[in-house]
Amino acid sequence: MEAREQARDAELKKELDATLHARRELGEEYESALVDSFVDKVEQRLDSVVDRRVRRQLAEQQMVVARGSRGGQGPGADSWGERFGFAVVSLVLAIPLSAIAAVNAEVPGLLIAWAGIVGVNALHTLRWAPARRERRERDWED
Repeated sequence: MEAREQARDAELKKELDATLHARRELGEEYESALVDSFVDKVEQRLDSVVDRRVRRQLAEQQMVVARGSRGGQGPGADSWGERFGFAVVSLVLAIPLSAIAAVNAEVPGLLIAWAGIVGVNALHTLRWAPARRERRERDWED
């Protein structure tokens, strides 16, 4: 594909040279029409490049979905971003929950609120544990 792009770039350069030559021959009164024509050709070139890239990305995404995986990882695999996001949200929500629990039920309420926060985080971690264990076992076998 790179050779094709170089050919198109050479073609575009020839168009620019032809436009500049025509401008010299025809004079300034045709300058805006010549520039508009050249800009249209550049826009068409950009559109074709963008269309090709979008089609390629869509095809890659469809392949990922067809394989039943997420972002190139195996099904059920966790990502660092998801774990980090869950931890941040958990800590942010822990602040108002702690305040509400401490005001309404004092220390026992605070302990119950934090037990719930820790429990949710533990379940989230355990949810991903089998997939990580399987992946580690496969890596050791290879």
